[in-house]
Amino acid sequence: MKITSPSLRASHLNPNELALNRCQAALELKDKGNYGLAREAMESLWKRVGEAPDIKGLHPSVAAEVLICVGILTSWIGSKEGIEDAQEAAKNLISEGITFYESVNDVRKIAAARAEIAYCYFREGAFDEARIMLTEAIQKLTTEGNTRARALLKLTTVEWAASRHNVALGILNDNAYLFKKITNNIIKANYHNELAVVLRHLATSDPRNRGKLLQQAIGEFEAADHYLQLAKNKVFRASVKNNVGLILLNLSRFKEAHRYLEQARRLAASIKNKLLAAEIDESRAQVFIAEKKYKDAEAVARNAVRVFEKSGHQCLLADALVTQGIALARLKRSEPAQFIFQKAIEVAHQVGALNKAGLAALTMLEELDDLTVETLYVAYDRASDWLSKSQSQDILLRVNAAARKVIIRSRSELGGEEAAAEDPIEALFNKPVDLQSEVLRFEGRVIQRALGKANGSLTRAAASLSMSYQALAYILESRQKDLLKERTPIRRRSRRDLAQPESAQQS
Repeated sequence: MKITSPSLRASHLNPNELALNRCQAALELKDKGNYGLAREAMESLWKRVGEAPDIKGLHPSVAAEVLICVGILTSWIGSKEGIEDAQEAAKNLISEGITFYESVNDVRKIAAARAEIAYCYFREGAFDEARIMLTEAIQKLTTEGNTRARALLKLTTVEWAASRHNVALGILNDNAYLFKKITNNIIKANYHNELAVVLRHLATSDPRNRGKLLQQAIGEFEAADHYLQLAKNKVFRASVKNNVGLILLNLSRFKEAHRYLEQARRLAASIKNKLLAAEIDESRAQVFIAEKKYKDAEAVARNAVRVFEKSGHQCLLADALVTQGIALARLKRSEPAQFIFQKAIEVAHQVGALNKAGLAALTMLEELDDLTVETLYVAYDRASDWLSKSQSQDILLRVNAAARKVIIRSRSELGGEEAAAEDPIEALFNKPVDLQSEVLRFEGRVIQRALGKANGSLTRAAASLSMSYQALAYILESRQKDLLKERTPIRRRSRRDLAQPESAQQS
């Protein structure tokens, strides 16, 4: 059943024709970034995100179209407005629509709908699931046209987001002929935007061709902007300006970068897109860091983090947390910086975005010099594993540099001056070990770190070690006398002090 007119007031249409007409209009408005109007177009069938549409009395194939349309809108609007669990609701709606097409074995419609579900998984950060579903869908979308083109663009996004940049470039180059045939301005703009994003990422791993690749990326962004102007799409234009700002950051052209990012944020604000504004804020924070304006960077990144936490968009949250962590580390606020970095690792790991978890762990190693040896080892082990398949030469060089840092710090921590005086090869030989001495040395290192973090306060150090003040004082005076100098001076207590509660006496 094909509806040629997008009019929503066609009284001559029957309920099935009117429902299809509304779906077509809503999806066209979505492509233009007009999510509010897209929701209004479906008003007689669907009231709000989180509710199911009214499909009573509709033909099964029409009911499927309505469910899938509402699922797509739920995913986009939920992402834009930061609605919790919106992606899960979208997947359920699209899956319900698929059941209607399965009953009539409409392979093309099923594949197209599965590509939409895959993108919901991507928005949740589940890259592997998204990649598998999109690959299967594309294999069944054999007809060259808008549907196959959209699925290919979705797969490209998944691949570059997972740092598989050469794979993403291959998809775009192998299908360039298809996108030349496409007449839809939004799809053509998306193609040039994706190509620009991939080129920008590739520039980081190819220093010799960096300038050339970045210039090509700017050209592709300009082509994307041309088609977006034709489509009158403010949402995507803001994204393009954000991306150009990041390229200018890479070229150390900070004033120009800020100008583009401010334009992008104004566009995002004009259409009340909080998620997009937060993405732009994260980019602005990166520029502030490059300018060594760390307080500004931390404040802007923190604002982005709050938005991403509410939206449930975990990959964007992980990126913003890493940026905030860098700013805190540069401000010499090590403890909160470590907390933020570890939160980024956890968030990315929970959704299977291991490359982002690896980058968070690697950045923590680079930015913080006072991590415990255990944390150093684990962070490096996980980062090197999660980033082992990265195609970025820059990332691999960073991993190697981190390895050297871990080795130097470990030798210093474990052996100190005594180890430095030894022939390093001796460490590889089997030698007898005095268990008691090793235990005492380990105990001393743990207590020394606790005193350092407590600024010498025996009371706070004891609390962090889950022991009493008296027990820690006894250990120092009996078997760790070298550490007595690490504590604050003992204050001799008067008779009045002795009459006070014990907690008030301890220093």
